[in-house]
Amino acid sequence: MGNALVPELYCSDIGRSLAFYTGVLGFAMRYARPEEGFAYLEREGAELMLDALHPPDPTNRTWLAGPLEPPFGRGINLQIRVSDADALHAAAVAGGARIFLAMEERWYRAGTREVGNRQFILLDPDGYLLRFFQDLGDRPSVRPGG
Repeated sequence: MGNALVPELYCSDIGRSLAFYTGVLGFAMRYARPEEGFAYLEREGAELMLDALHPPDPTNRTWLAGPLEPPFGRGINLQIRVSDADALHAAAVAGGARIFLAMEERWYRAGTREVGNRQFILLDPDGYLLRFFQDLGDRPSVRPGG
């Protein structure tokens, strides 16, 4: 059984997206249905599905609530935990990824604590925002009011 939440991303060119996710970002293909333009990927426990974008018609199962126009990732970013954000960032830059947010260390208030991320955001070939982060642990909040 997989994760309780697994995003499925429509791709304008499934071959290009598979090359990017497996070749540049280090995702492994768990299984695929090439005849449908579908692949299920995993990286360090993070799972996602890639699906070729087919024109809507009664014979396929493309589920769109409205027009899909580039960039496809408007309004959402997917946060993905990795063990080495710096190594992945270097691989992404070397692979020609479009970096949206440069590598940073960021602490977020979570109640009376703060949780730390070493993170960066890139855009995949269709414009989905992927925020890769390395967990820096937690600390007491330094902000007033916790």
